Amino acid sequence: MIAIQKKLLPQPIFSVVLLITWLLAYGSIALATIGTGLVWALIVPMFTARFWPEAPPIRRWRPLLLFTFVMIFDIIIANLTVARLILGPTKRLQPCFLEIPLELDHPFAITILASAISLTPGTVSANLSGDRRTLLVHALDCPSNQVDTQISLIKARYEAPLKEIFEC
Repeated sequence: MIAIQKKLLPQPIFSVVLLITWLLAYGSIALATIGTGLVWALIVPMFTARFWPEAPPIRRWRPLLLFTFVMIFDIIIANLTVARLILGPTKRLQPCFLEIPLELDHPFAITILASAISLTPGTVSANLSGDRRTLLVHALDCPSNQVDTQISLIKARYEAPLKEIFEC
């Protein structure tokens, strides 16, 4: 039974996210929209499952929920901040690279961290060291006296919750 379920629904959370995204994109909960969204939510994960690394089990759901809200909040605030920065005098921008030492050890959790950083406007994950112990991040505006603060902020807001969620 579990083997059949795993084959038909290999990524259940991904399927739910796809369905919700589909419904939000169409702005409708008509039967045809729900039906089409369900078809995509079932088919896409079946064809992409082999590309997904085996995720560690989620140990704690509450931190995952809080992490999601923090990400949404940070994305909104970063959009406003980046808009202000690029519409203002660009000579004042101080881009920099941040070397973030990682405590995460599971590849999936590191991927989530790198993706969270890249999803937040103004920052992008640029490179992961060969030993997976350091993540290089480019920041659009980070004065040299704030580098340590920015690294601490990323570790506290993103890495620490992921360690708690996946216990890795």
